[in-house]
Amino acid sequence: MTFKRRHLLSLEELDAAEMMKILETSKVFREVLDRPIKKVAPLRGLTVANLFFEPSTRTRVSFELAEKRLSADTVTFTAATSSVKKGETLKDTVRNLEAMKIDMVVIRHSSSGVPYFLTRFCSSSVINAGDGQHEHPTQGLLDMYTIWMKYKKIKGLRVVLMGDAKHSRVLRSNVWGLTKLGASVAVCGPSTLLPVGLENMGVEVYTDIDKALDGADVVNVMRIQLERQQAGLLPSLREYTSLFGITKDRLKRLNKNYTIMHPGPINRGLEMADDIADCDQSVILEQVTNGVAVRMAVLYLLAGGEGRKTDED
Repeated sequence: MTFKRRHLLSLEELDAAEMMKILETSKVFREVLDRPIKKVAPLRGLTVANLFFEPSTRTRVSFELAEKRLSADTVTFTAATSSVKKGETLKDTVRNLEAMKIDMVVIRHSSSGVPYFLTRFCSSSVINAGDGQHEHPTQGLLDMYTIWMKYKKIKGLRVVLMGDAKHSRVLRSNVWGLTKLGASVAVCGPSTLLPVGLENMGVEVYTDIDKALDGADVVNVMRIQLERQQAGLLPSLREYTSLFGITKDRLKRLNKNYTIMHPGPINRGLEMADDIADCDQSVILEQVTNGVAVRMAVLYLLAGGEGRKTDED
């Protein structure tokens, strides 16, 4: 199929065929990352602006590497060192960047819906790198790609998403993507961190971790977002670890060929023990590597993919 979208704003709006197109394209670029020379030329001549209004390490560096691997020109914008500090609006910031003839915008922002807002006046392709508590579509895609590469399928797998469902945009993207590709998805966490209406997204909801983990193939642990917490949602972090932390004893409830995942950064000793984060069944670092390939695929497809000509043609 031909990928026809100009923007990647959420996984809620993508269908299964579109997501599989991204995953299949990611497989090609994952092979590129294992070459001695990790660079190809499909985005030569294009300029990508990375706009990060929130702190980020993995996502920002992953996008920057993906862009460089595709031979794009890049510029990275951080709010702390920009004219935003002088009162410039987001709209004026982006319009000024577009006046410099950029082609694509990657944006992370603390407010939900900002990437959609950009598409109203921005002629560049827009990629959502995380907006508020809404979605983080490329993280969802790289999580799905990691599962797909290990099991050679997603349909029929039981995936448990653990932790802070209320504040996690990663969890929402995982739910939309995994359910559309046929996985059985369960969400588990304290009742105070489970959003109202979660069941309407087609998932099972648990407040008992032992019941949630029974027969699971994949456990993807969401970070407890201490910076987003409101007072009173957790009695104490020690109690959270006791009731919801991933331990060796709890792993016994999983299927034999289980997988441990985490989008990072990990709060070690809180969400999972050190020996779980570093065990043979953990694919946390593999997720990071796969993230570059998935973001290469997204950039490539939004730029027109195989239909785009470069000055080498």
